[in-house]
Amino acid sequence: MPRLRARARKLTRSAEEAEDLAQEVALKLWQLRAGDAEIAAPDRYAMIMLHNLARHRWRGTRQTEELTEEMAVTAPVAPARLACAELRAAIALLPRDQRACMELVLAGDTSPQALAAHLGVPEGTVMSRLARARASLRQQMALEGSVSELL
Repeated sequence: MPRLRARARKLTRSAEEAEDLAQEVALKLWQLRAGDAEIAAPDRYAMIMLHNLARHRWRGTRQTEELTEEMAVTAPVAPARLACAELRAAIALLPRDQRACMELVLAGDTSPQALAAHLGVPEGTVMSRLARARASLRQQMALEGSVSELL
């Protein structure tokens, strides 16, 4: 019991809590030994039980915070969906060659080499089509101007 109490003091915050933990382990061990359980090394078994019981108590005493109205608010997704729909509509109005480049970018192809290979045109052509398409989209979506002006 003294070794059990000493180890329990290291696993708990107070002497009372350590005593309760050690007594609970001793009681469980005594119940096991009173039954038909054969334990080869009761001292080691008791230490493992002590550690497991302490971990079980730690998990059960997690600090929780009361939810407030501000915590329940989620970010609205409607503005982002509207912006995406507006962008897709603007891409649909681009000339065919620029639209083809932008649709591949939307599909996930971002490498100029991959775009050029897929479209069968030189990389420089892809770069110029993308630049013209982006400029046209900025104009259509009223995003003209420098970044500092937008901030």
